[in-house]
Amino acid sequence: MSFTHRCWAEINLDALRANLAWLRYRIGPNRKILSVVKADGYGHGLRQVAALLMQAGTDIFGVANLQEARDIRAVGRGFPILMLGACLPDEVDAALHENVIPTLSTLAEARAFSRAAGRLGRTVQAHLKVDTGMGRLGAPADTVPKLLRTIDRLTNLRVVGLYTHYAAAEDDAAFSRHQRRVFEKLVKHLADAGRTFDALHANNSAALLHETDGPCNLARPGLLVYGVIPPGRRSPGRRREQALLKRHLRPALSWKCRVTLVKTIEAGTSLSYGRSFIAPCRMRVATLSAGYGDGFLRSGSGRAHVLVGGRLRPVLGRVTMDQMLVDVSRGRVRPGDEAVLIGRQGRSDITAGELAQWCGTVPWEILTAITYRVPRIYCGGSAA
Repeated sequence: MSFTHRCWAEINLDALRANLAWLRYRIGPNRKILSVVKADGYGHGLRQVAALLMQAGTDIFGVANLQEARDIRAVGRGFPILMLGACLPDEVDAALHENVIPTLSTLAEARAFSRAAGRLGRTVQAHLKVDTGMGRLGAPADTVPKLLRTIDRLTNLRVVGLYTHYAAAEDDAAFSRHQRRVFEKLVKHLADAGRTFDALHANNSAALLHETDGPCNLARPGLLVYGVIPPGRRSPGRRREQALLKRHLRPALSWKCRVTLVKTIEAGTSLSYGRSFIAPCRMRVATLSAGYGDGFLRSGSGRAHVLVGGRLRPVLGRVTMDQMLVDVSRGRVRPGDEAVLIGRQGRSDITAGELAQWCGTVPWEILTAITYRVPRIYCGGSAA
């Protein structure tokens, strides 16, 4: 008996490989790449993505928590892993056992890792984060020199990396410039005092497009690894950048479902919960086998589109947990036909960014919202 998926995501591993190769070309031979693979590899499947990127030549991985680090270790040991979030107090020993590089923001964190490393007879390497305007983690730039002098006196701990994170690299050039200058000034001040680091990094995907590298020797791409263009900064230069990316980057993820039913409704017929759509005329409507239980955001109700039969079809009424309705009045559509939520069908395509605009959100949320009940199907490369 054959089985057909009702809703699934296709991940092109060759696209991931090509994207990483282009990123390495763009940043140049003297800088390394930290691939951000948190949130299940941005919804692409962490273990499979990590295995491919190991083969493709990433230098280090960035994760949000220890479980993600364990998933990477399950497919390949020995790769450096930076935990981009703060460790909880009861995670310090586990981070050392997993050989994860912690991010430090405070002296208290540094002391906790120093004590734990001393108990194990080891030396832990850490990165210190500088808060230049994001506000989540990091030490204020003006406190870092004194903080580093104190941390350097601790045993069993070495700060080998220094980094910051842009708060609005996609849409606020002035503030991003301010953050970059604060970080560069700090790095120069520390260098003049004889303090250097193995790794200096600031540039996420958006900053790789819009900011200079400055003193950094490590890039930290997320969305670009997966072939998705960060939104923002609408300008002729931005349009040229998008055209460049379309030539060199390939979205790795396509998201699809199926038509389960097609019916004709009369004018005045209401659709879905809340009767938010009333048919203005006689029309044909298809029911699709995907909803917010699969990760298609409810905010796309009455705003988003899908591809069926190579044409953009508007979503009608409210998206429900397992199903949604679309207008298929034009063209021939039958039950079992494929519907594309993200990806290409015929000559048309829908990007994660376009779906994000329709849903009033960002592509990061679109990708990471695709739920675990949606199977990931891998093609190309090595699907280890």
